[in-house]
Amino acid sequence: MTRRLWIVLATLIVAAAALAAPVSANPNNNNSEKLRSAVTLDGVRQHQQALQAIADISGGNRFAGLVGHDRSGDYVADQLRAAGYEVAFNYFDYFSFFERSPSQFAQTAPTPTTYTEAVDYRVMSFSGTGDVTAPVRPLVGLGCTASDFAGFPAGSIALVSRGVCSFRIKTTNAAAAGAPAILIYNSATGVGVLNGTLGDGGLATIPALGLTRSLGISLAATPGLRVRVRTDTGAETLPTRNVIAELPGRNDDNVVVVGAHLDSVNAGPGINDNGSGSAAILETAIQMAKVKPRNTVRFAWWSAEESGLIGSTRYVNALPQAELDRIALNLNFDMVGSPNFVRFVYDGDDSAFPVGPGAAAGPPGSGAIEAQFHSYFASQGLPSAETPFSGRSDYGPFIAKGIPAGGLFTGAEGVKTAAQAATYGGTAGVAYDSCYHAACDAFPNFSATALAQMSDAVAHSVITYGQNTEAVNAVRGKGNFKPAGSAGPDGTTSGEGGGLHADHEVDS
Repeated sequence: MTRRLWIVLATLIVAAAALAAPVSANPNNNNSEKLRSAVTLDGVRQHQQALQAIADISGGNRFAGLVGHDRSGDYVADQLRAAGYEVAFNYFDYFSFFERSPSQFAQTAPTPTTYTEAVDYRVMSFSGTGDVTAPVRPLVGLGCTASDFAGFPAGSIALVSRGVCSFRIKTTNAAAAGAPAILIYNSATGVGVLNGTLGDGGLATIPALGLTRSLGISLAATPGLRVRVRTDTGAETLPTRNVIAELPGRNDDNVVVVGAHLDSVNAGPGINDNGSGSAAILETAIQMAKVKPRNTVRFAWWSAEESGLIGSTRYVNALPQAELDRIALNLNFDMVGSPNFVRFVYDGDDSAFPVGPGAAAGPPGSGAIEAQFHSYFASQGLPSAETPFSGRSDYGPFIAKGIPAGGLFTGAEGVKTAAQAATYGGTAGVAYDSCYHAACDAFPNFSATALAQMSDAVAHSVITYGQNTEAVNAVRGKGNFKPAGSAGPDGTTSGEGGGLHADHEVDS
């Protein structure tokens, strides 16, 4: 197929989806059962198909600030307008990191071995550019002080575990000691590749890779080790936008904010991360378009989440206190169709994952949101599990302002346990989404079971809180809408983090 013909075909796919989806919107979709019937897997997949077509004609991704994300925003806005919404764009500029070309990481001695990005390693955000082949020197310390590099042979590549200090500090100290690159491996088992960021400060002066714990330990124990590290990175200020649409309620001082990030990483189209959450809330918004809820429901498609929750943070931080006070709660849906899924619910009451490293405190009311999701799944005969309330997806800026939040997640790079496989099916010892942050996160990368069940849960929660937030904020949220279900979770947990995007990890 020629590129011109593919562009025409992709445009037709997007146009057909834009016209077809709103047709079935019904003013009677005003309770959970009716809305869940209207929000179909086919409808959600139609939006994902459109996002895939957009990525295909936009350099293979939907990265914030680039044409694929702009077209994704246009698509969402067109869908919403066709359904009867007024759409607002929330514009901002941000400093962006990206890879100009694919990286390479390989052992050249003693045993030539080529490593795979997203499986064995990842380029850290704001890594420097370089192409170096050199011996590897493991550190005894963690690289947090200059003394950890005492006697370090200049010209060797530093190998160190994560821990204690930021990745930026480790990288800066390594460069000062004469290392042409640094390899940082995960300090915990079962969490996959370390997918970190060097944070603010622009590009580092040397390449920085994050590794799995097993690979890091193996390399540290290999005598005579030499590796090649190649990165080709860049950073620049890019313009982008959030997409916002509101369904007015009878109580305009009680707003339910429903969000999902629309951007992908630059490695691929991001059809699960987070085309799945974006598509699920879009189809929900369309099917609710003619409903007159008790509370105002505000739908948001955030930009630049993959670069550090930037779109949601800019939005929340720009709101005056009076506007923040109107927000009853935030629902966040980030990855809800993972192929090797678990039905994870954010641990809003911090009962399974106490506050500490990797678990943020849930503002009052967050536990009630968690309980509502578990109760819903139980009412459907489906087990559910908790995942840390990490704050590392777009609900983070809301809980930082004391706004209750909750949401769903089906897993990213974390590895499924045997107990989880026994409960949810799938394959133990394999990542929940093996295509996380990779080029293969495309239209076929999904579980129909997960996406259908989670889309139903999205619809249920949105209409539940659209009609009544009393369980979360008793003073403002009274109503006579009855949520489904009453039972609790199955007790299994994830060590990965709710909606965790390890890109956002700047500390040990």
